[in-house]
This record gives sequence, structure tokens and C-alpha cells, in this order.
Amino acid sequence: MTDGTEKFARFLKVLGDANRLGIVMAIGKESLSVTELVRIKGLSQTLLSFHLRIMREAEIVRTERNGPFIYYSLSDPSLIDILAALSKTQSSNDKKPDENRKSELTGKRAGKTARQSMQFYAKIN
Repeated sequence: MTDGTEKFARFLKVLGDANRLGIVMAIGKESLSVTELVRIKGLSQTLLSFHLRIMREAEIVRTERNGPFIYYSLSDPSLIDILAALSKTQSSNDKKPDENRKSELTGKRAGKTARQSMQFYAKIN
């Protein structure tokens, strides 16, 4: 794997935790203090700080000190738009029952694969 791919995989792994994803969504395009995030997320300060440290190391959030408070914001505010789009995609997929979706997808894939195989075979013969 390339260094860029490994860094991206780590980034996605960090966001794969429900608490951290919730923290990112809570921050959005704002800057919030730890105290504000504790109130919003309902996590203990210790647990919240643990998750914020991991996100800081992955460069998902950045900090800014203002007097005695440390404020957290997203390193790239466009992340919230990307996550919102992914969330909409997931929500629209949830509208169909899993079994119907599975048969629909595998049926389309099987038909497409068979067609592609026949077209490829016709080209080489």
C-alpha cells in the first residue's frame, strides 16, 4: 500500500467509530469547546477527550485555544458535506428490505456479467 492509501484507510477507520462520527457531525462547520461537546453528545469528558485525541492525531479535527478553553473544529469543513451525502445514500438504501435489495442487486449483477462475458467472447472469436 502507498503511504497515501494507508493514511486514508486510517482516516476512514477513525471515522468508523460511532462516537467519533457523532462528534464530527456535532462539530459540523463550527468550533466547539470540550464542555459544549460533552453537553451535546452526553459522553463523559474522559471518553470525549480520548476520541478527540484520536481524531486530532488523524488530522480530522484541529484545536484553537481561547483563554482557558480549547475549541475543536474540523480540519477540512467540507468533510461534513461529504458525510451528509453519504448519510443520504445510506438512508435511501434503507428504504428497501434487505432481502429484496439483495435479490435485485445480485440479479442485475448476474445479468450484466453474463452479457459482458458474451460480448467479450464475441470480440475475441
